[in-house]
Amino acid sequence: MDVFDKLKILTDAAKYDVACTSSGVNKKATAGGIGSAAASGICHSFAGDGRCISLLKVLMSNACTYDCKYCVNRKSNDTPRASFTPRELAELTINFYRRNYIEGLFLSSGVLKNPDYTSEQMIEALRILRQEYRFSGYIHAKAIPGTDSALIAQLGMLADRMSVNIELPSQRSLQLLAPDKSKHSILAPMGYIKNRIQESSTDIIKYRHAPKFVPAGQSTQMIVGATPDTDWQILNLTEGLYKKYKLKRVFFSAYMPVTENALLPTLDTKPPLLREHRLYQADWLLRFYGFAANELLDKNNQTFNPYIDPKCNWALNHREFFPVNINRAPYGDLLRVPGIGVNSAMRIVTARRTATLSLNDLKKLGVVLKRAQYFITCGGKAAADLKISQDAVLRSLLSEKTLAMVHQSFPLQSTSEQLSLFEQPLMIQSSISSQEDTRKCLAIPI
Repeated sequence: MDVFDKLKILTDAAKYDVACTSSGVNKKATAGGIGSAAASGICHSFAGDGRCISLLKVLMSNACTYDCKYCVNRKSNDTPRASFTPRELAELTINFYRRNYIEGLFLSSGVLKNPDYTSEQMIEALRILRQEYRFSGYIHAKAIPGTDSALIAQLGMLADRMSVNIELPSQRSLQLLAPDKSKHSILAPMGYIKNRIQESSTDIIKYRHAPKFVPAGQSTQMIVGATPDTDWQILNLTEGLYKKYKLKRVFFSAYMPVTENALLPTLDTKPPLLREHRLYQADWLLRFYGFAANELLDKNNQTFNPYIDPKCNWALNHREFFPVNINRAPYGDLLRVPGIGVNSAMRIVTARRTATLSLNDLKKLGVVLKRAQYFITCGGKAAADLKISQDAVLRSLLSEKTLAMVHQSFPLQSTSEQLSLFEQPLMIQSSISSQEDTRKCLAIPI
C-alpha cells in the first residue's frame, strides 16, 4: 500500500474527531526554519480577517486494539486498515505544507499494539518535523489514554496543543461502550498535562528562552447522544473539567450512528445536532458569562429547551432578577440579560459614564433589543407597549426563522465530509464541513 492509499484511509478515519480549534499560540519560524503558528486559527476555523485556516487532520494508524462500540475504528469492525511510519507522516506533512495545502497538523491515532508504542510512533513523527525539517507550524497531538507520563512529557514538548478525549461522560457509559478505557486512564494524563503546563509557565517567567510545554493548552471531546447521559450531567462534567484541569475548550460531538449495536442508537437515528448546539451555547455561558452549570440546569430539569438558547431560557425562568437598570447595573448583571453580549456590555459600561443611555443608544452599542427589551429599563422606564408575561415573551423570542430551524433540526448531508486531498486536481476545497463549522462558529449566545 503506497502513502496516498494510506492517506485516503487515515484522513477519512479521523473525520469524527472534532476536538480541534484555533491554535491559540503565536509562533514564528526559527532562523533557517519554515512554518509558523497563528493564534487566530488553525483547523477549519476562521481567522480574524475571515480566512479559513486548514490543517492536515489524520491518524497515525486506524489499526486499534481497543473495541469501543461507538468507534468506526474498533478492532471488531471490518474496515480497511493502514498505518504510517513516522518518516512517511512527517514527509507527507511537510510536502503538503510546502504546496500550501495545509498550515499545520492535527495528529491522532488508534491504539496500535499499546498506548506507549503508539505514542512513541507519534513522538518520532513530530521529532522529524520539528528537528529535521525545523517545522515551527501548529501541531495538535492527541494523548492516548493510558500512556506513560514520560512519553506524554516528550509529546508535549513537540506539540502546541494536546487533548485527551473523554468521549463518554460517565464511568458507567465507559464500562458499557469502551471497556478497554477507564476514567483513571483518561484523567491521569489530563492532570499530568495541566501540571506540566503550569510548571512551564513558571519556568518561562524565570528563564525567558526556556521551551514551552503545550503552549496552546489542552482540550477534550465528549460524544453527545450515544448514551443516556443528560445535558445536566454533561454540563456539570464540563464545568468540572474547566475548573480542575484548566482546559482551553471542551468540544461536543453529536453521535453519528456508524455501527449497529444493541447499546447504541439505531443506524437510522439522526445525530442530535440541535442538542449539540445548545451545549455549545451553554459552554460559552460557563466560560465567558459567569454562569454556573447548576444555574442553567438542575436535577429536576436536566435537558435544555430546544426552542430557545440557554441564556434566554434561564432569564425566562428567573424573572425575579429582572428588569435590569441599564444605567446602573453591574457588568456581571448586564451579561445575564438576553441580547447583551460581552462586547456590548463593555460598551454600555463605558458609554454610561458620560451619558444616560436610552433604548436607541443601546441599539447603536450592539444590543439585540428584540431580546433585551423584555428584561431591561432605561431611565426607570421599560419599552412602551410591551406585554411582559412569560408566555408573551417566549412567543416573541420564537421567530419564524427559529421555528424553521428547530423543525429542520440541523439536517446533515448524507455523508460527513472533511478536508479532501483527493479531488482532481489535488487542491484544498473551500467548503469543508461548512455546515458543521458555521454551526459551531455561530453557537455564541448573546
